Amino acid sequence: MTERTETEAESGADDGRAAAARRREQHGWYFYDFACSVYSTSVLTVFLGPYLTAVAKAAADAEGYVHPLGIPVRAGAYFAYAVSASVIVAVLIMPLVGAMADRTGRKKPLLAAAAYTGATATAGMFFLGGDRYLLGGLLLVVANASLSLSMVLYNAYLPQISTPDERDTVSSRGWAFGYTSGALVLVLNLVLFQGHDSFGLSEGAAVRICLASAGLWWGAFAVIPLRRLRDRTVVREAGAGPAVSGWRQLVTTLKDMRRYPLTLSFLLAYLIYNDGVQTVISQASVYGSEELELEQSTLIVAVLLVQVLAVAGALAMGRLAVSYGAKRTILGSLAAWALTLAAGYFLPARTPVWFFALAAMIGLVLGGSQALSRSLFSHLVPAGKEAEYFSAYEMSDRGLSWVGPLVFGLTYQLTGSYRDAIISLVVFFALGFVLLARVPVRRAVEAAGNPVPLRV
Repeated sequence: MTERTETEAESGADDGRAAAARRREQHGWYFYDFACSVYSTSVLTVFLGPYLTAVAKAAADAEGYVHPLGIPVRAGAYFAYAVSASVIVAVLIMPLVGAMADRTGRKKPLLAAAAYTGATATAGMFFLGGDRYLLGGLLLVVANASLSLSMVLYNAYLPQISTPDERDTVSSRGWAFGYTSGALVLVLNLVLFQGHDSFGLSEGAAVRICLASAGLWWGAFAVIPLRRLRDRTVVREAGAGPAVSGWRQLVTTLKDMRRYPLTLSFLLAYLIYNDGVQTVISQASVYGSEELELEQSTLIVAVLLVQVLAVAGALAMGRLAVSYGAKRTILGSLAAWALTLAAGYFLPARTPVWFFALAAMIGLVLGGSQALSRSLFSHLVPAGKEAEYFSAYEMSDRGLSWVGPLVFGLTYQLTGSYRDAIISLVVFFALGFVLLARVPVRRAVEAAGNPVPLRV
């Protein structure tokens, strides 16, 4: 064998080992979505909204108001305001966590801390009963903020564990894993909730068990990514400790992002349209139960339908992105979102079949729009700044998604109509569509110093 042939063989072997190591990390990475998505599905989307609203109503005065911190809040809007409060807390912490992760290279310990804080708070929802609306609001703030922090670190691994041409597929598979777990646990929740009498449980006790089980699931399956993902070594600068340097790095990051105006343009578009997505996710069950007068079991089946179709939707939209590019595919999904909300405004009350049709429409676009937005942004991040930039992304994903719930809550507070509240969210998708359409994505990838995929 010639020297050149031997060198090529060694290079091929090294590439094979690198690919195998990358696949191992990717498989572990998928399982964090599998772990934490149960919280988003069972807790935030299905059970907590109606249950916390009922708890708040039990504690309300004769005029229907509760008074957290002395502030009069209509009981029906309390859950929406609590969601807003949780993401405001997250937005104050996420940039520091992202800067610390990039500076130290130690994403895993930070991911573990955020994951298990959120899982513990979620498991603690078992004790939410009676008129303990303040406890429910506090646990929601802690769990939701912890999820946001963990997603900063989780998403920051995507550019490190996948090549540019793999990212749409890897990101879509991660979302598919999450929706698969959400569907599986919802089936178990449905069995428990529907058969609570045969298990010797009250309806409220069954709901509290479903809430707590999401925390146990989150904590149990988070072990897999924490074992398979690996931290990358970084060169540490001499000076202050990690926290102080983290704040200094945050200021540097904010200044640095001004050098990439096209990346910021994408973030602005994403901030707006994703605000609408997150609000629909968190408020759909309240709309179904309070405005459409649907039973809890109907809501569970509808969300289960969303989970099943979201798996297919995420994988299908991932394939569409290969042919048409992520940007065009996302734009198509935003148009579908706006049409879906418009249809939701006209849904008749007490007719589950139409609510199921709406759920099917949401499921087909939900997973793909989220997965492709994440993979598209990963191309716009300068190398070595993944966690810092994904903290800004997560602020758009969850940390700044308090505006939608606030608009939803204020609209209901002013009009007393959940229909008016749901239709108010169309503006987020319409404006996001216009802003994203104006972003020259190929030039944005080049400006960030990254290789441009064949389709983007």
